[in-house]
Amino acid sequence: MNASVIVVGSINADLVVRAERLPAPGETVTGGRFSRHGGGKGANQAVAAARLGAQVAMVGAVGRDELGEAALAALAAEGVDVGAVSRLDAVATGVALICVDAAGENQIAVASGANAELDGLAVERAVRAAAAGSAANEAPSTAASAGSAAFPVTLLGHEVPEAAVLAGARAAPGAIVLDPAPARALPEALVARGPILTPNAGEACELTGERDPEAAARALAAGTHAPVLVTLGERGVLVVDDGGAAVLPAPRVEAVDTTGAGDAFAGALAAELAAGRGLRDAAAFAVAAAALSIRAAGARDGMPSRAEVEAA
Repeated sequence: MNASVIVVGSINADLVVRAERLPAPGETVTGGRFSRHGGGKGANQAVAAARLGAQVAMVGAVGRDELGEAALAALAAEGVDVGAVSRLDAVATGVALICVDAAGENQIAVASGANAELDGLAVERAVRAAAAGSAANEAPSTAASAGSAAFPVTLLGHEVPEAAVLAGARAAPGAIVLDPAPARALPEALVARGPILTPNAGEACELTGERDPEAAARALAAGTHAPVLVTLGERGVLVVDDGGAAVLPAPRVEAVDTTGAGDAFAGALAAELAAGRGLRDAAAFAVAAAALSIRAAGARDGMPSRAEVEAA
């Protein structure tokens, strides 16, 4: 494998119902429209990075079923290398049930399936193989050329077991981006690797016990000794790094479906860091990519190309 971005994360089938409004507990809302899309935060992030020109290797797991085959075919069609994705017997491919209202807000329930069985040893081997393939295909004279990172960026997410995340972090050859969704305690071994964190405001507060997103971001940055980028929805992203704290605004767009906006941000951030951009430049680009991604239904359909982001 040759990759500038290595994604260790989930692969799902998204089953989506668009309705006028989201149901309250115990309520049935009728009149919706159904569609099926590729999903899983890891797979979505891989697509986002690939559409921006990154060479992406996906490390994850699916079941040996129709949903798994369709998921891998969709990733391959986007140019994502799926050679390191495990095909597991006696377990179903992950599924997300998503309801989206007329304003683009959503509710999501996930059956993790094969994602919950992703093996740490398999992850470590796959990440090391992808990194070695990248190094072997990088000529010494161009390894440090302008706009090129020395090593692939490894993008990790919490929709797979902690052992798989830790294995990915151990094997990562360079920078690590961690999307801590859903929020859960960060193991010391992971924190020690200094991952760049990309929580949303709720996740940042849940991880720290703080009520204010900036206070939460500062606490996370102090704990990891690495930058923290807290996504703020339509407001943009709060960046806390050595330069202090700053909010980078998002371009205004008409929201159709906010599902996957955080994934678009994380994938774009990893792609731009892998291309050699500085953190704040990469974050500003990623904010634009995330904003553009909500213009279409489904987590991936609106994910933009590089030309679209640059135009925005």
